[in-house]
Amino acid sequence: MLRVLTQVPIQLLGRVQRELADVELVAIPMQGELPAEVCGDVLLTHAKGSPNLASVVARGVRWVHAYGTGVNEFPFDALGGRPLSCSRGSSAIPIAEWTLAVMLAAEKKLPASWIHEPPAHWSLGSLGGLYGKTLGIIGIGGIGQAVAARALAFGMQVRALRRSAAPSPVLGVEIVRDLGDLLASADHLVVAAAATRATERLLGDAAFAQMKPGVHLVNVARGALVDHEALRGALGDGRVGLASLDCVDPEPLPAGHWLYTHPRVRLSPHISWSMPLAFDLLIEPFIENLRRDLRGEPLIHLVDRELGY
Repeated sequence: MLRVLTQVPIQLLGRVQRELADVELVAIPMQGELPAEVCGDVLLTHAKGSPNLASVVARGVRWVHAYGTGVNEFPFDALGGRPLSCSRGSSAIPIAEWTLAVMLAAEKKLPASWIHEPPAHWSLGSLGGLYGKTLGIIGIGGIGQAVAARALAFGMQVRALRRSAAPSPVLGVEIVRDLGDLLASADHLVVAAAATRATERLLGDAAFAQMKPGVHLVNVARGALVDHEALRGALGDGRVGLASLDCVDPEPLPAGHWLYTHPRVRLSPHISWSMPLAFDLLIEPFIENLRRDLRGEPLIHLVDRELGY
């Protein structure tokens, strides 16, 4: 029997209970000491960890899984050297759908093109389209790949920046090694890279100066990748025509922040991951790792502590 200590509500873990008879789930709090008799083999926690993480892993825990995709705020030092896996890429489907939705909304002028009274002209319009446009993607992991596949289906030219020299994981996507090259060509620019020390404020004044005028910026990664004051300037002078932001820094934004009211900012409260199957998708890598642990096989989706993802 594999005992899992979980700081994720058990009601979200129905698949674990249904599919793995050899796994016992034990709900534990996120703060405070555990009763002396509580111990476990695995810890399921949140993407930001918990205040009592160090004391929990000392109760026999061999590895930890973060129930989320981005672990940039995880307290790695509290792991004591234990491996950490995560649900990397599990939200790719809903996030890619959200990304295509905001790109289409920008091109088709939605909701501005809806009418509520007789217009001055019928059957006349000046809508844009995705067909023939260039999509630049920063990061071609699970989310970037899902966005790329859908954009290709709309007839877009897709270019992606990736850290490694590996070939494109998606047929038809051009891999770019230079950020400036990508920025200069993109009509729509999607930020889908992990938040690390290397990517912090990746899009600042210098990057915005290299962008194709009027670009549509879409951020579905983390707010820390974008310098928001630099973005404010780029929106002001037209280098950025529209910014669709699901991620900002900090989260939540304080009341009165300029991003709430800027006329060319479309802001959503970090919900691009949401869809009816979202929680099942997030738990799938954990279930696979539980099966692998029971079989004595290597875990998947292990986090590289040096890289931060």
